[in-house]
Amino acid sequence: MKTLVIVTHPSIETSVMNKQWVKELKKYPEKYTVHELHKVYPDGNIDVEKEQKLVESHGNLVLQFPIYWFNCPPLLKKWLDDVLTYGWAYGSNGGDKLKNRKAALAVSAGIKKEDYSEEGRYGYTLEHLLSPFETTFLYCNANYRSFFAFYGTENEPGENVPGTEDEPSASQLEKSALNYLNFIDNL
Repeated sequence: MKTLVIVTHPSIETSVMNKQWVKELKKYPEKYTVHELHKVYPDGNIDVEKEQKLVESHGNLVLQFPIYWFNCPPLLKKWLDDVLTYGWAYGSNGGDKLKNRKAALAVSAGIKKEDYSEEGRYGYTLEHLLSPFETTFLYCNANYRSFFAFYGTENEPGENVPGTEDEPSASQLEKSALNYLNFIDNL
């Protein structure tokens, strides 16, 4: 079955990495369904039944998003709250729609990888920060398969200049996109 990739990026048009990942995924519509929440629900009103049926009609589930304040964008949190309902995603009354479904995350982190460590700038690993997603999938009896990440650079305001070494090169973008597809294909 195809993999459903839930993309949550409020400004995908200005994105660097997430836009590249979406572009690469869309080359293979027979393998991946790219579902962009901000395009489908610009008003934030999620059609829960439609979303649940979409998840049910696919095999694997990947949540793709940029790290926002060490978490996901608000619309993805709303999607999780609205769609993963008792009796559907979990619970004693038929809540098994995610049971054994392979689930993973794909995140772009604007911060350097070394800053995501106990000794780093923020004192926490990306694994630690993403643990609520893992716990959510485990609570729903899904088969959580970890995450794929692209780490970037973070500078003081005004220091990150497009077209400089602070911005990923075309080859870095392409390599990351191919590695991302490989990650999904090997869930």
